[in-house]
Amino acid sequence: MKETRVIKMKKLLKSLLALCVISTVFYSCGTKQNGQLIGVFDRPTWKGINPYGMVYIPSGTLHIGPGDQDVSNTFVQRSKSISIQGFYMDDTEITNNEWRQFVYWVRDSIAHTYLGNEMESEDGEPGIDWEMEIDWSDETLDDLYYQGDDKFAGKKEFNVDLFEYEYQWYDWQAAAHDHGQSPRSSFINKETVNIYPDTLAWVRDFAYSYNEPMTRNYFWHPAFDDYPIVGIDWNMANAFCYWRTQLWNAYQAGDGAVNTEDFRLPFEHEWEYAARGGHDMAPYPWGGYYVRNSKGCILANFKPGRGNYPEDGGFYTVKADAYFPNDYGLFNMAGNVSEWTSSAYHENAYSFIHDLNPDLRYDTQEGDPEAFRRKVIRGGSWKDIAYYIQTGTRHWEFEDTTKSYIGFRCALTFLGRSINDF
Repeated sequence: MKETRVIKMKKLLKSLLALCVISTVFYSCGTKQNGQLIGVFDRPTWKGINPYGMVYIPSGTLHIGPGDQDVSNTFVQRSKSISIQGFYMDDTEITNNEWRQFVYWVRDSIAHTYLGNEMESEDGEPGIDWEMEIDWSDETLDDLYYQGDDKFAGKKEFNVDLFEYEYQWYDWQAAAHDHGQSPRSSFINKETVNIYPDTLAWVRDFAYSYNEPMTRNYFWHPAFDDYPIVGIDWNMANAFCYWRTQLWNAYQAGDGAVNTEDFRLPFEHEWEYAARGGHDMAPYPWGGYYVRNSKGCILANFKPGRGNYPEDGGFYTVKADAYFPNDYGLFNMAGNVSEWTSSAYHENAYSFIHDLNPDLRYDTQEGDPEAFRRKVIRGGSWKDIAYYIQTGTRHWEFEDTTKSYIGFRCALTFLGRSINDF
């Protein structure tokens, strides 16, 4: 009986001690917060970002649609008042040299894999050891080059068919309408694309036209480093945006910073809002009604007249920062190259899109009609007449098509009401 009583006393003392500890912690927490609802203290700070090569476009409203008469009378761009959230946009189209950074990254990642230069992350995930040097003379890498009958003039050239990259995207629309009934994995999409630009587009796009020098030189020659990348389809552009996001996030994680929104293609009316440069209903990015200034100088790279390509200073494309920028600091929002957007093309889209960040997207499925593969391109190009370089003109191309006159630039949603909030 005495031993039983001692055991009970010990249990009681332990219970009282635990209660005192809990009460002390609760009391100290309550004392520290003064019993008030004040949120969590250990949150990371956020001062915003200023991505290199991008400009800030503030939130605002605009009237989408033609800035002048709808000459085609097709009503595919009816006037409508909308609002756009603030965002960042590349001040120029993505250039050959910027795309080459992507190509080199994919090439080097394949070489590291061949050489076995791999490591595990802190989470146990396999990855590439980028600290290792690549010995390009190693025979292990021979398969990276054209072999046998595929070699031309005895040159040692990379087999660009191997330059493939897998990117992912999350179907937020499908997830939102699923109401949590399906597993998360069912909304994660993956696609593998070859990321080497289709340089043969320069020959294929123009019948009975000598453009072979552009096929051979446009992407690789240093003379064109600062010219806009072309010969990429819509999927390749999305793959670049995904890779750029991973590149940025890896740097941010190493610096202890908070990851931000993803780089992406601008949606159609985000692009139009940026192109107008703050001038509502302006038919051109510079705000005027004409393609020449008061001195008669052409203000963009397009086709000024029948059979006349070089009058504007560029026979084909020009440097991505040629001509004067618009009032947001964006270069070549008219002409040079047409630009991919994230939006799907439907003739009657303006009849039903929302007036808050209007965005019409569609991920094509196997067996879909060809019309479902159309994506909006904007801005017109070096081979287009003046109508197509107007800020309100809509046009489209199939998402799996590469052209010598279509490029892109990236956008990044701004987090917050205004950059002035900081």
